[in-house]
Amino acid sequence: MTPRSARRQHAHPVGAPNRAPLMLEVRHQDEEMVCSHLDSDHPSVTKIIGRLLLVTLCVAVGGCSLVKLSEESKAFYASTVLVGRVDSPSGWRGSVIVAAYARKSGHISIAHQTLLHEPGGYELIVPKGEYALFAFGDTNGNGVFDAGEPTGEYTGAAPIVATGTGVVASLDLVLKDASPARTAIPVGTSFNASAARSHSTQAGALADLDAPIFSAENGTRGYWAPMEFFKAAGGNVYFLEPFDPNRIPILFVHGAGGSPQDWRYFFDHIDRSRYQPWFFYYPSGAALDSMAYLLYWKLFNLQLRYHFETLYITAHSMGGLVVRTFLLNHGDQFPQAKLFVSLSTPWAGEATAELGVKHSPAVVPSWIDMQPQGRFMQALFARRLPPTVDYYLLFGHKGGYSMLRPNNDGTVTLASELRNPAQAEARMVYGFDEDHVSILSSPQVFAQYQAILANVEQKARSGPQPGHVRVKFAFIGHDDGPKGLPVLLLTPVDETARQQRAKVTVALRAEDTDGRVGPIPTGLYDASLFADSYKTEPRKVRVQIGTNRTPTLSFQLVPQGALIGYVGADGDVIDYPAGSYRPPHETVKIVSITLTGAGTRRKLVPRQAGHDDIVERYLAGEDAAFGAYFSFVDLPAGDYELTILAERYRPHTSRYTVVPGRQQQLNPIVLEPVTHD
Repeated sequence: MTPRSARRQHAHPVGAPNRAPLMLEVRHQDEEMVCSHLDSDHPSVTKIIGRLLLVTLCVAVGGCSLVKLSEESKAFYASTVLVGRVDSPSGWRGSVIVAAYARKSGHISIAHQTLLHEPGGYELIVPKGEYALFAFGDTNGNGVFDAGEPTGEYTGAAPIVATGTGVVASLDLVLKDASPARTAIPVGTSFNASAARSHSTQAGALADLDAPIFSAENGTRGYWAPMEFFKAAGGNVYFLEPFDPNRIPILFVHGAGGSPQDWRYFFDHIDRSRYQPWFFYYPSGAALDSMAYLLYWKLFNLQLRYHFETLYITAHSMGGLVVRTFLLNHGDQFPQAKLFVSLSTPWAGEATAELGVKHSPAVVPSWIDMQPQGRFMQALFARRLPPTVDYYLLFGHKGGYSMLRPNNDGTVTLASELRNPAQAEARMVYGFDEDHVSILSSPQVFAQYQAILANVEQKARSGPQPGHVRVKFAFIGHDDGPKGLPVLLLTPVDETARQQRAKVTVALRAEDTDGRVGPIPTGLYDASLFADSYKTEPRKVRVQIGTNRTPTLSFQLVPQGALIGYVGADGDVIDYPAGSYRPPHETVKIVSITLTGAGTRRKLVPRQAGHDDIVERYLAGEDAAFGAYFSFVDLPAGDYELTILAERYRPHTSRYTVVPGRQQQLNPIVLEPVTHD
């Protein structure tokens, strides 16, 4: 044992986290092998790097199982994540099994399944193909669909198409009383196959931190075999105890190769009378954009379920990259997020990841995002964090230095930890004489962390106090299918207020009617309730939000035919792999968007500048197109053909069936560029 590794082992008690395989740097027995950034343009150096990478990978994955790693990567980049919600108007609150299946030669083939401890959000990962969805309430917990158990099926007009990339969303199901004669899945079908899980993947599931699934070994598996991990364990936000509305949740996010057990010191020392620890457990070898979307989906469902008013987030290492991406892409939907603390995060990426992508015979998907000059790292600071979030940067500097490796914390270089834009956004930057692992069990670090919490809470107490509003709504003339999720929109009335306060958006469940919504900054707002495939009456209500009273808003939702969508950004499966969010195209010049069918023909020419009024015009009952977005409303039921013409792209045509009151399964539309041979 070297003196350095002896110091590290002495510094950390049994159960401390293993060194994260953030780069192509691993420990095996008492040896350390480091792939350093060398001049790879030289042929002999390239050969040396390739051999070193191969040896390092063999040690890391055990027994040179590079074939398995390669298969994992190929499967990940040929898959799609399906997300939706299971609702139960009849009141079923027990466990639910959800499955995606395909029919092959008359036989049912289950592609993926998951267990929820109660109705709510789910996610499944499937290969490219066409699928149907089935859910049932597992009343006796045997994993078998038995007669008499409540069932639900996806009732879309067409099969679910998985394109081998991204996400298909809004795939909602409703559990109803069992009618075996009408279900596609026969009674007696077992869901106890190898993919079955004994734990819930529904956000907010209670967890035992000492359970094998949360072990360091399993966390490492999530790095080297992310697909295998996700199918066996899923990715989820877990609770250590039931939700308490009187305590502030703190979400802890581990890093590469990590697990929730990495945070044991924080869990053991945090004031549990004031805070409730949550943790996000995910396959850290997956693409970071995908994990950021998964985090969004989990927190979205937790907000729907519990309506928490404040959220703090603390992330270690690569987990900080996941959290920042989540906040950049979805932070405007979470004004509850008030604090983000990162520890030892590689904000500038890692040069050895780039070498791995170039020279390794098998690539972990997250390496692609860790490349300093890659798309992910280049876009990471193109936007700032939401103004509602206070960010603090903590880093360690107890590492080594050599000609082959700059100053570091034992894993991440200081240059990466202290990337200038990250420092510029931080309210404070704190450095500690700790390495990449010991920073998670340091009394000095934790004392500073407690001081940060106290400072943020003092700021909240001394600032303007928010208000609340009560929202009543009713679905008029709706059938027994999924109702979707209405979204309350609160827009500040005057221009000065709009500059000082962002628009407030709050998603609601059908059972949230007559519930209190908040916190909301005080002021005068125009309030609307937006629901896909519904007209809202009244369209807009002016309301004064204050601290001394809770005003009540009332709306009715009437089914209408609608088609809402957008043209997604260019990019292949590497740019937008399974589970990732494809943003709207920012520069596309759309010439026209034409919808034909059911005896009607409508044509839109998108505006490219000015105010984005898509939502306002939807609520007003008007078709609209702005930039990459479009919306057709008040459509008769029937089959339609959508045609999009855009400069420098081939004409796009797709077909849809419109049913009033039913959300469309409408993926981001990806246009095919015109190529010149």
